[in-house]
Amino acid sequence: MMVVLIDTREKKNDHIIEYFDKHKIAYEKRALSCGDYSFYIKANQELAIPRDLYFDNQIYVERKASLDELAINFTKERKRFEEEFAISKAKTKYLFIENANYFDLVNSNYRSEYNSKSYLGSLHSFNHRYGLQIVFMPDKRYTPIYILGTFQYYLKNLIK
Repeated sequence: MMVVLIDTREKKNDHIIEYFDKHKIAYEKRALSCGDYSFYIKANQELAIPRDLYFDNQIYVERKASLDELAINFTKERKRFEEEFAISKAKTKYLFIENANYFDLVNSNYRSEYNSKSYLGSLHSFNHRYGLQIVFMPDKRYTPIYILGTFQYYLKNLIK
């Protein structure tokens, strides 16, 4: 059975927890060294899985609730934010940006005073530097579905 890991520092994620609870998706809150979400497979003797298998060093999702939150990470908290990606051993890293799309970023549809051109430069630089898969999620109700699908299909393709 797959269990979603949620970093203990993750905030404002009630919509994700509620979805997991409603759909009986197994999850645990734990301190993750990188990212906000990952997963593990529980030990299962019938499937010849002798111990829990953790994937947080292979894949994770870093979730931002808005462009404003990400702007803070690119400005005031840039050193810490960049170090988190730099130290990660994971080859598959997702950056989810909720309540926004690329149009919003290009057209400065956010409250931060972060210049749109600089913002775009930071986003694309991080993308190439750290191999991020950037996902804009205009409707946050779909975030838990996307997180779950990301992990399920990662695992499915791993065991093919």
